[in-house]
Amino acid sequence: MEASPHVLIVDDHRDIRDLVGKFLSKHGLRITQAANGTEMWQALSNHRIDLIVLDLMLPGEDGLSLCRRLRAEGATTPVIMLTAMGEETDRVVGLEMGADDYMAKPFSSRELLARIKAVLRRTQMNAAAAAVVPTVGDERAIARFTGWTLDLARHDLHRADGVVLPLSKGEYTLLVAFVERPKRVLSRDQLLDLARGRSAIPFDRSIDTQVSRLRRKLEDDPANPTLIKTVWGDGYMFTADVSFDDHQS
Repeated sequence: MEASPHVLIVDDHRDIRDLVGKFLSKHGLRITQAANGTEMWQALSNHRIDLIVLDLMLPGEDGLSLCRRLRAEGATTPVIMLTAMGEETDRVVGLEMGADDYMAKPFSSRELLARIKAVLRRTQMNAAAAAVVPTVGDERAIARFTGWTLDLARHDLHRADGVVLPLSKGEYTLLVAFVERPKRVLSRDQLLDLARGRSAIPFDRSIDTQVSRLRRKLEDDPANPTLIKTVWGDGYMFTADVSFDDHQS
């Protein structure tokens, strides 16, 4: 029988850890608790963790820094970030650091359980979908569009003149979602699922922020975009023809 998902709760408030842990355990999840970053790293080394519920405000190294380190070291374990702050900028920064979802305190344990299930489901779907991306041998494909070259193995974006443009993780995953689905209207919710591996948060504008940043890098005139077009009321469309091959010429 397949083991139930293992969730790591990282929060310096014991009562919150205990309350949330008991609720999630009651609903079939395995739970490990950590009070700070040191205990988090120890738990990750001792267990196979499927998802981390990570508080932003921690003693010592805070949640943003821990999430950034986690992603910098190549870990793909999904992260749901908790914070007492409700500003949109805080949410966007958390997502930019590599978090998969965001909840502001105080929160409902039932809603957290729903978010955990949604993120785990999206993560599994994205892992399965990754196998569909065109490949040649053991090498990930190269995507080409309107003079641009996106190396899916190295996460490099090359201009027609060969200059490499740096992409944040959020920009890269969003661009991959577009190039794999050219000339299709994608809603914000679809893009959140495809690029973040998480369920959409009502009124979450982080996709709009990422689209704006991509446009500044890709468009000749970001104020009048032609490559990533807004379809009013529906979402966005990547208008270019895209081809894939196994190497850069």
